[in-house]
Amino acid sequence: MTALNSDENMSNQYLTFTLRDEDFAIDISKVREVLDVTTMTKIPQMPSFISGVINLRGNVVPVLDLGCRLGMDPVVPTKNTCVMIVETTINETVVAMGTVADSVQMVLDLHTSEIEEVPRMGTNINTEFINGMGRQGEKFLVILNIDKVLSQGGDDLRLCLDLDMDPTLASAPITQAVEGVTAAA
Repeated sequence: MTALNSDENMSNQYLTFTLRDEDFAIDISKVREVLDVTTMTKIPQMPSFISGVINLRGNVVPVLDLGCRLGMDPVVPTKNTCVMIVETTINETVVAMGTVADSVQMVLDLHTSEIEEVPRMGTNINTEFINGMGRQGEKFLVILNIDKVLSQGGDDLRLCLDLDMDPTLASAPITQAVEGVTAAA
């Protein structure tokens, strides 16, 4: 395997988290905040990966089970289960969405030399939602392209989003730090 970029001095920050005992990461610039799991309102006839909606400072925010979205079993809530509020683009509009994770680990700096290309999995296996494989000791982190994860089957997501509901959710810059998450060098 080869690194994605030969410039070993460049690094990016990623929020690392677990889904069903597997380690994943997303670019920290896509994360607005991390919340404890709160009361979710279920919406009838939504796809199985849509957990419901939450009230985020007076705004309705859809929440999906990220593991379910990736073909895993539904989350079993524990004291570590959390909701990551991420920003994604749907129909050329930036919107906030909640994604349920089993736990959030840390903010991690990864140098480009520590990120490997996505291995070829065969002709019929879609890996375009993976940005790379980050080396962390003897293990790999699957670095997700959260925009592509959330946009796959985008019609399902558009059913639960009302892009006119609050313009601040659609266009607010990322200004809040991830609460309760430690940075690692």
